Amino acid sequence: MSQIQTIADNVAAGKTKLVGGLVQEALDNGCAATDILNAMIDAMGVVGERFKNNEIFVPEMLIAAKAMKKGVEVLKPHLASGNANKYGKLIIGTVAGDLHDIGKNLVAMMIESAGFEVIDLGVDVPVSKFIDTVHENPDTKIVALSALLTTTMPSLRDTVAALNDADFRSGIKVMVGGAPITQAFADEIGADAYTPDAASAAQKAKELAS
Repeated sequence: MSQIQTIADNVAAGKTKLVGGLVQEALDNGCAATDILNAMIDAMGVVGERFKNNEIFVPEMLIAAKAMKKGVEVLKPHLASGNANKYGKLIIGTVAGDLHDIGKNLVAMMIESAGFEVIDLGVDVPVSKFIDTVHENPDTKIVALSALLTTTMPSLRDTVAALNDADFRSGIKVMVGGAPITQAFADEIGADAYTPDAASAAQKAKELAS
């Protein structure tokens, strides 16, 4: 079994303590940083699929994402800056009035694992903050919004409306998600995409950015 395959397997298994060392070893033996990164991204794709099929649950997925992060830390100095974030920038945050962050954090980790540079604005993010952050990062590809409560769905609607009216709208895609959100609601408020879970969010982000 190749060293790169071993790394991928350990990422999928969430072996955080081992991954960093294995990545360093593979680099020392001449494996290309991009090959290692792509293998880890693929491993997270497999983890995402298993999550979607209810074979594993949030804790396992978080552990795998943490293991991936560990590997990426070791790889970063060896990657041409473009490769670690080959899909560009994505801004993510939970909308104003909503303090939930576990789902958002999971989505952010999965999207980062998929090869994005993620700017996480945290929770209870006012509309103006999303707009300002896009202005500060004109190369942003996607803005991802999370609302976890039915009571903050209007806040999500307002945020999407403001983004849709912004001068940069044609250059970005807007993704929405969260427990009470549906495809129908996403369509109604004018978002580009809705995904039901973190694994599909990462997949969808890649499609939108390509």
